Amino acid sequence: MKITASEVNKLRKATGAGMMDCKKALVEAEGQFDKAVEVLRKKGQKVAANRADRDSSEGAVLAKVNPNNTVGVIISVNCETDFVAKNDSYLSLAKELADIAIRHESLESFLAADFKGISVAEKLTEQTGVIGEKIEIGSFKTLKAPYVGSYIHAGNKIATLAGLSCIVEDAAEVSKNVAMQAAAMNPIALNEEGVDASVIEKEIEIAKDQLRQEGKPEAMLDNIAKGKIKRFFKDNTLVNQDFIKDGKVSVGNYVKSYGNIEVVGFERIALV
Repeated sequence: MKITASEVNKLRKATGAGMMDCKKALVEAEGQFDKAVEVLRKKGQKVAANRADRDSSEGAVLAKVNPNNTVGVIISVNCETDFVAKNDSYLSLAKELADIAIRHESLESFLAADFKGISVAEKLTEQTGVIGEKIEIGSFKTLKAPYVGSYIHAGNKIATLAGLSCIVEDAAEVSKNVAMQAAAMNPIALNEEGVDASVIEKEIEIAKDQLRQEGKPEAMLDNIAKGKIKRFFKDNTLVNQDFIKDGKVSVGNYVKSYGNIEVVGFERIALV
């Protein structure tokens, strides 16, 4: 049957698929628009299955905060190549997905959410067929706090959230600076209490081995190792790190300079 250019263009705009793919789908669907969309989706499912074992380490990471600044979400929308990740239409899709993600508390709920008549999971499958690369949600993290701020590093490869214990006049600036700190310095925990005991034990053993190689007496190892652990906490926990904008103060003290307030949580996703 004859398929008009306007029909092809309508399907292309609706799905993002190529002109020839849209024409073939309409021919197969005998000109029925909804059936043609289903044909393209099935193609996407087939492509997705064929590319299931492909590495999807590229993509875009985006953070979104609700209007009340009480909930934040970060998602990474992963693909196979940096070329696709930098495409404007791919970034637009990632932003649309982030707008949906902010309304959900789990990855499962987010993937089942509606995306213009289909689920988010189905949209990802559809885009796999359109783009020809594996498209998936690589990470999904949320943060709740009295005030949540966000930061997205240039290039959309790193995004962070930072939660404050209360609202102060400059909460937006403070939370963004803390989120920026987390993006730049990649802390392993908020504070000492957040560091896993196994990590501390490992660091103590490493410190002791280094001291033994330096010829320190065995009786002195425990005390010296404790000092090294304090340094480890300073370098690797968010509130104890030197503030990147003023190395004379810790992040915790920087935040306290704005009043009776502290950092209560953070989240970070990076594509490296």
